[in-house]
Amino acid sequence: MENLKMPIGIDDFAKLRTNGFYYIDKTGMIKDLLNNWGEVNLFTRPRRFGKSLNISMLRYFFEIGTDQKLFDGLAISRETSLCEEHMGQYPVISISFKTAHADRFEQARSQLCSIIGEEALRFRFLLDSDRLNVDDKRLYGQLIQFDNSGQESFVMPETVLTRSLKNLSMLLQKHYGKKTIILIDEYDVPLAKANENGYYREMIRIIRAMFDSALKSNEGLYFAVLTGCLRVSKESIFTGLNNPKMYTLLDAECDEYFGFTDEEVNRMLSSHGLSGYYEVTKEWYDGYSVAHTNVYNPWDVINWCNQLLTSPNKTPKSYWANSSGNEELRRFIDRLGNGVTKAQLERLIAGQTVQKKIEEQLTYDSMYDTIENMWSLLFATGYLTQSGNPTGNLVRLVIPNAEVRSIFSDFILKLFEKEVAKDGEAVDAFCRALKNGDSAEVEQLFTKFMDKTISIRDTAVKKEFKESFYHGILLGILMYKSDWSVDSNRESGEGYFDIAIEIEDEAIGIILEVKYAEGERFDEACGEALRQIDDRDYTAELRNDDMQTILKYGIACYKKKCKVVMQMGAASP
Repeated sequence: MENLKMPIGIDDFAKLRTNGFYYIDKTGMIKDLLNNWGEVNLFTRPRRFGKSLNISMLRYFFEIGTDQKLFDGLAISRETSLCEEHMGQYPVISISFKTAHADRFEQARSQLCSIIGEEALRFRFLLDSDRLNVDDKRLYGQLIQFDNSGQESFVMPETVLTRSLKNLSMLLQKHYGKKTIILIDEYDVPLAKANENGYYREMIRIIRAMFDSALKSNEGLYFAVLTGCLRVSKESIFTGLNNPKMYTLLDAECDEYFGFTDEEVNRMLSSHGLSGYYEVTKEWYDGYSVAHTNVYNPWDVINWCNQLLTSPNKTPKSYWANSSGNEELRRFIDRLGNGVTKAQLERLIAGQTVQKKIEEQLTYDSMYDTIENMWSLLFATGYLTQSGNPTGNLVRLVIPNAEVRSIFSDFILKLFEKEVAKDGEAVDAFCRALKNGDSAEVEQLFTKFMDKTISIRDTAVKKEFKESFYHGILLGILMYKSDWSVDSNRESGEGYFDIAIEIEDEAIGIILEVKYAEGERFDEACGEALRQIDDRDYTAELRNDDMQTILKYGIACYKKKCKVVMQMGAASP
């Protein structure tokens, strides 16, 4: 058993390979890039899909002075002639734009200067190079010029910034006598942040000019690799490039190098003694279709495995959602009834597909203009994936897995809570009926609340997920009863109840158990809920807290229908 550490947040290839971290071998990408030549190569994948680690891997392979032992035992090491010709043979410029996310243009521009300046400092030996003349060294000096204000930041005039990558690559070529490889990770982050904060035109001018000089007619360039979430429209940013090679989610080339394949996940689980968790790992984190290859979200799998190694009894959760603000999905859900029909969303939540036209080339300043662009955005950013083969640019979209379905569900429930907040009178009536044991009134009012959200259809989605959705609706109603103590999914007796309520000033305790009534078998589902309350003694904690009146509710739901049955429980002695 290998029992190597999980590389959470490690995107430096050398650090990962030399410090006992588990590595899933993606070095075959090097061979494919060299054999399927493209001078400028752009890979678009969702966040946290291994883009930064692959950029780092490319740097360590190609860069002059690299430690070739980093690649011992990996797939690329078996390509002997290729390694002899290319490994450690090129000057490499490697930058990431992921930290260029300022509120104002001037601050963002300063961040770009620092990103370029810090990379340029790696080549300080250029100041002493006997192959560079005085003018060359003056050009280099402009790239590492510090601000004298004490801010410890780099400063460059715009003309220097826009030509910085080209000038640095040409200086490196002159010093080494070899052309330069340029690697740019998260190339589109500055554009996304500029669009959010109102300086998109200024930023696109800078990025366009920078790429124009560095990636077009640059005699110092051997080849370039860029990564990002979106394939930004050629007309807006890649205007000067001659046919850059694109690797998108619909392209078969290099489709297995971002994300983990089923075989790779199986091997990872097995090597750490976690094979028994294969099915739940697949359900929660697999399902992304990249051309002809299905892949798992690597960020999720690594975090999930790390959690299992320390806490084997944990249940899966969403790690990916917490790594970003999920702005794309929030805007999509907010447009319910305004271009997005509830029926389409219901089909997706239920595990079905919707067919949409996918526009792969977007501009950040127009991506939210039409609902069609938003479908394309959700596809590009990983909230939806393709099901089956596209028909032209028509793609059948589906939610990839349980994790992303839970993210959709959470946003829908938040939208529902906003609606509930507007209707305090209905909330009071529901809670009053609940407290009084009026199951018929609870049933009627809960049905009305369900009309305000989507339904969960009786399809391939697991029963547990359907029950959790209705559970969330109930919590969304009860959260506005501030004088009640409401607990969810806590241990009591011999299990975990759905919802428990204590009304302390009246010594009333309430247990709610939710079941999904498949085939509209409401009576059967309510009976199962009540038996579960008794069999697992869910009222134990209420009795321990001296609740004198205990009400047990079995609630069965199907689409937008429900049945509610109440029984009295044994009070505390």
